[in-house]
Amino acid sequence: MEKQPGRKQERVPLPGLLGAVRSIGEAMADQLSVIGGNMFGRLGLAGLALFFMLAVFAPYVAPYGPYEETFHPDGELAYLEPPSLGHPFGTTMMGRDVLSQLIWGTQRTLVIAVAAAFGAAFVGTNVGLIAGYYGGAIDTALMRLTDIAYGIPFIPFAMIAIMMLGRGDRILIIVISSILWRTTSRVIRSQVLTLKERPFVAAAKSMGASSARIIYRHIAPNVLPLSFLYTLIIAGDAVLVEASLSFLGLGNPNTISWGQVLFYCFSSQRMRTAWWWSLFPGMAIVVLVLSAFFIGRSYEEIINPRLREW
Repeated sequence: MEKQPGRKQERVPLPGLLGAVRSIGEAMADQLSVIGGNMFGRLGLAGLALFFMLAVFAPYVAPYGPYEETFHPDGELAYLEPPSLGHPFGTTMMGRDVLSQLIWGTQRTLVIAVAAAFGAAFVGTNVGLIAGYYGGAIDTALMRLTDIAYGIPFIPFAMIAIMMLGRGDRILIIVISSILWRTTSRVIRSQVLTLKERPFVAAAKSMGASSARIIYRHIAPNVLPLSFLYTLIIAGDAVLVEASLSFLGLGNPNTISWGQVLFYCFSSQRMRTAWWWSLFPGMAIVVLVLSAFFIGRSYEEIINPRLREW
């Protein structure tokens, strides 16, 4: 069919990907701005900022390399030295500085936690959006898949997957993301079931908006607060999972991490005599998980004011 002169050809409207990204970005910026108004939120942000700065500036802050052996001025190996001015967190039985290992280990711990958290939140949010909006057979299939994910014991699953696929960081991120999305999907789905009945969704449908545009341009920004909250929760869980797997000897042997420091301490059977070797890595894990929890808790109080009464 030929074009008629003087008449513009009609185009099919795109799903509005750029508009959806802009709407989601603005909503995310608004949600981040309100966290600073809560005391626990400020504490959590301060803790995360500290760890991120250590991770970024590790080559300039750490006094030694992660596997560098240290010696006394007389040339003797600094073997299991307790905390001192020269080694604030003590040394290991191989003469390695524990403080330096913690600083270098912050990089790997944060990379795995952040990547796994965003990966799991991305999968869970999309599963919840699609299941809640379409309903029917699609909803049933996705929710049964979620039930199967709930029934998989995580640590044994992770151990088997790592032993089969390898002990790289990418494998660990994929393993964590493939399981921890399940709770996010259920929560997002419950919100979408309510949102899709709102007048603004009916108005978008009446104007001819596609399903993809309605989901990601109109509904997704409204569920973003919950998605961000569960991202923080997953990040804390990812830190614990990485430390647990590294403690079991299933972490990447070529990269230092907090769990690997604990693994070497336990393997040497010096956890009681060299108390500093396990104390400071354990404290780092606790502080990082608490920082994520404090941010999540303050954010949850903002989106659910009833929690402020407790």
